[in-house]
Amino acid sequence: MGRMALMCGGLLFALLGQITMIQAFGTSALNADPRNERTLIDRYSHPRGDILTYDGTPVAVSRPSGAGPYRFRRVYPHGPVYAAVTGHLALRRATGIEQAEDGVLSGADARVKVRSLVRAGEVEGADVRLTISDRAQRAAYEGLRAAGVPGAVVALHPATGAVLALASYPSYDPNAFTTFDRHLLDATGRRLREDPGRPLLNRALNRPYPPGATFKLVTTAAALSSGEYTPSSLLDAPALLSLPGGRQAVRNNPACRDPHPTLIYAFQVSCETAFAGIGLQLGQDLLRDQAEAFGFNAGPLAIPLPATPSSYPMSMDRAQTALAAIGHHDNRATPLMIAMLSAAVANGGVLMRPYLVEEVRLPDGSAINQSAPAPWRVAMPPALAKHLAAMMTTVTRAGGTGTGAAPPGVEVAAKTAEAPPPAPVQDQALVTAFAPADKPEVAVGVVLERPGARAAAVAPIARAVIQAALS
Repeated sequence: MGRMALMCGGLLFALLGQITMIQAFGTSALNADPRNERTLIDRYSHPRGDILTYDGTPVAVSRPSGAGPYRFRRVYPHGPVYAAVTGHLALRRATGIEQAEDGVLSGADARVKVRSLVRAGEVEGADVRLTISDRAQRAAYEGLRAAGVPGAVVALHPATGAVLALASYPSYDPNAFTTFDRHLLDATGRRLREDPGRPLLNRALNRPYPPGATFKLVTTAAALSSGEYTPSSLLDAPALLSLPGGRQAVRNNPACRDPHPTLIYAFQVSCETAFAGIGLQLGQDLLRDQAEAFGFNAGPLAIPLPATPSSYPMSMDRAQTALAAIGHHDNRATPLMIAMLSAAVANGGVLMRPYLVEEVRLPDGSAINQSAPAPWRVAMPPALAKHLAAMMTTVTRAGGTGTGAAPPGVEVAAKTAEAPPPAPVQDQALVTAFAPADKPEVAVGVVLERPGARAAAVAPIARAVIQAALS
């Protein structure tokens, strides 16, 4: 009998110990478990904060659900236009700003919870005001949709790093994920994941592309910084340049008719062999140093959405270095980086850290978090940035490759990478630009994937976004 009592006592203490361990250390794991229905009911028991554009357009709001244990559901009034920014809030997970700012939107953040309990006696979410311009965002998305091929657009304010537009195409409707029907939710997720257009991929932040001729901004900056070149330096631009090793060659752009152009002319008409020659002259180390000054190989960047790093090869032979100088080797850049190239030049060589959230505001109107623009990289000295800006401006004048990126009455500085028809299937069409050229207010990066005959659409998309941002 005594042994039985001791054994029962031991089991009781073990049970109490296990309960204590769960209460003390397992609460967070239990609350995070998607199978915990109480957590889900609590999440949807009060309205979540709104997500707004800079100019006050609601892009994510909470509405009464009308039935069931979940009192409120998420609604995205503009659906696919803002999906790359807002993401979505589903029963089991969140993406985009819904995930990155979940603490303040849900009211779980201590600063929000305390203030809302004191004011209203119940938890309320805070509103997140973005840096996005509604006009610029719509111009970006509608331009991509009209082009009809996968791609992305990013627009930045060069002096602050504020993101003015961030669009990805094909997109999806976040409202499809706000259902409380688990079977329908699973079917929706499976359908979108299996879609060959990959609508759930945020191409603006997470799809690195070969930068093509837009990388000539980096090569030109490296050339000017080396002291070996000036904008008026004469270059060799043969019709065909055989690369070291004899296995590869670079063919010149047909628009480059001068075999000995100046650097500024070679930049304007994008002389491939001239820039490959610069790469051979400078070598991989100088080019890599300049690429990293622009932010390549910098590691993950959160704006607060996570952005995939843009990359520049760490080790190359001379032939590969020549190809990298014209953006045709293993260089990879996200559309965010394509926009940042122009933003750095426009801001006198200083690249500001991109950011997407302008402020967080409580239901009583008080702000608990406001943006603080900060430098991220010094890409080049101001004098060299001025030279490069002037060279980019020649690209949009008569005869330049970026003429289509300039709205009427606005001088734009740009660099384009449009494959002449018939374009190889793997080629992308890209443009990086800023405007106005003399007093920059917007920098933009546009990428179209394998556009074929639609490659020329890339410049008009940039023009529409610039015009919308400036207006």
